[in-house]
Amino acid sequence: MNKHYHTLEFNLILDQLANLAFSQKAKEKALQLKPFLSERECNKKMQETASALKVIESLGTPPLASMPELNTILELSQKGFMLNPEQLLSICAFITSCKRMKNYLKRAEYVDEGLYVYHRSFFSLEELDEEISCAIRNGMVDSEASADLRGIRRKIETIHSAVKEKLESVLRNNKNWFEEGYVSVRNGRFVLPVKNKYRNQLEGSVIDKSNTGGTYFIEPAAIRKLQDELEFLQIEEENEVRKILYTLTALVDSYMNELKINIECMETLDFMFAKAKLAIEMKAISVPVTTERKLIMKQGRHPLLEGDKCIPLDLEIGGEVSGIVITGPNTGGKTVALKTVGLLSLMAQSGLHVPVAKGSLFCMHSNVLCDIGDGQSIAESLSTFSAHITNIIDILKKVSHESLVLLDELGSGTDPAEGMGIAISILAELKQRNCLFIATTHYPEIKEFAQNTEGLINARMEFDRESLKPLYKLQIGEAGESCALYIAKRLGFPEHMLARAEKEAYGRETMVNTAVNNSSDKILKEEDSKSQIGLTNKIKKDLIHPAEPSPSEKFQIGDSVKIYPEKELGIIYKKANDIGEFGVQIKGKKQLINHKRIKLLVPASELYPEGYDFSIVFDTKENRKARHDMERKYAPGTVIIHDEI
Repeated sequence: MNKHYHTLEFNLILDQLANLAFSQKAKEKALQLKPFLSERECNKKMQETASALKVIESLGTPPLASMPELNTILELSQKGFMLNPEQLLSICAFITSCKRMKNYLKRAEYVDEGLYVYHRSFFSLEELDEEISCAIRNGMVDSEASADLRGIRRKIETIHSAVKEKLESVLRNNKNWFEEGYVSVRNGRFVLPVKNKYRNQLEGSVIDKSNTGGTYFIEPAAIRKLQDELEFLQIEEENEVRKILYTLTALVDSYMNELKINIECMETLDFMFAKAKLAIEMKAISVPVTTERKLIMKQGRHPLLEGDKCIPLDLEIGGEVSGIVITGPNTGGKTVALKTVGLLSLMAQSGLHVPVAKGSLFCMHSNVLCDIGDGQSIAESLSTFSAHITNIIDILKKVSHESLVLLDELGSGTDPAEGMGIAISILAELKQRNCLFIATTHYPEIKEFAQNTEGLINARMEFDRESLKPLYKLQIGEAGESCALYIAKRLGFPEHMLARAEKEAYGRETMVNTAVNNSSDKILKEEDSKSQIGLTNKIKKDLIHPAEPSPSEKFQIGDSVKIYPEKELGIIYKKANDIGEFGVQIKGKKQLINHKRIKLLVPASELYPEGYDFSIVFDTKENRKARHDMERKYAPGTVIIHDEI
């Protein structure tokens, strides 16, 4: 199976489907099911599932046949082998199941016209059923199967009676000769158990003796002729039975085409009803699947999670929004959200019903590609980051505008600054490829990138700040936070350590009400304040740079930088002015920052392809749209707002 489908656990859905089928072929078909690439075929299979579901809900469980060895039996018949009574009775049982299924489908006429027509595909095969049923009863060829067999068996019964009568007479007249008072059968012949010392008293042939030698099993001479005649009749009986079985096998072979059509119909219905039963188990419904690049999921539930543990997912992507960036706390359900979207998309495109609410819409994908899980491999010497990148490179080779791409913890497993840069470059590339994609991340810069990029939108997994528990609910249009510091504070993390953690992370200590000024300019002006002298001297030392190169040459537009003393991350959006101030976008806000307070993290050349349009990152959606309209045509009344400072 496709590794991406396996990651999304589509194989587990197919296992469930296979377990609901009766026939081996239907089970195999279930395990080999994959998304259709034809919209018409996909919706046809979706409708078949809906028809089967409607019939089950109206008429109850269908009378399907398991047919474990039926195909093998028919192959033996075609090759000229004689079918035994048990195999012939299996064919009768199948014919009976076909009759029941035919009647079941006839009752479906007023329930679903689509499924009702299948009853016409079944052959009744009444003649074959009657011939086998009359010839074979209780697992053997019946005496009434032919006049010759009936006559032979009557003669055998007569001779049996005569032999037993003679032997019982010998037993009664000479009781002391025999070890036991009953007739035995050894090597297919009737014998008497004679004691060793009397073995010469009874005229006849020794057929066998006991292990100790104390008992001899002798066939009396008086019944030898009857026994020989009995053996001859038994051979005749066996030949007649074989003749009847070969005749029935030939009759089966003459109906081979009809039997195979019935088998194919039963397997087809078996698979359809298995899909319907899966829909019942998952409380799933039929959904439209179109080639329009739009996916609307309402109250979507992951089918492998228990109902009371699964929080419904609402999501819409396509049209003006081609990508969603999901943020939020760990264990907040981001990965489950990704898997839910991917798995339900695969199910819908495979003609299966999906656990969503009415109003949902799914679209066709040329492929569903995902990078979920750490992917570490000792055998291949892959770290988490290496595994992610290897997988993403493979995804980029396969992705097209008809793909759905799902990326979990984008840019994780390496240096945060470089990971952030790589993550943004991946999102930019996917945006350029015009596919649908959803990514999860913790990086604040990626949230800003999504916020300022046309066609992308932020989303977050909601978090209960009172109970400190994730709500597993997706909120579209808002960026989330990791909530690590907040959770630590609520759990009793020492305040002085919390202050240091927040200062290192954001350059401030607001949580514990010990504020550190955010602007180095303000700090420099207050250098006379005794409480700030030590900190000011340190900042001055950190901000001293050599004269070379000149301020205007130090940074390029798109460079990822860190701002001191706050240690906030930002992106250069404007070259330096006359006094050495660069335009830096920090958390979505544009500011002028002195070059002495800026440190390069990742150059733009490593983050973006050559000739990249940075208006995607720094301009608003409205300005980009307006600029695009003005480039194409005369647009009276169109306004572009410049918010540079």
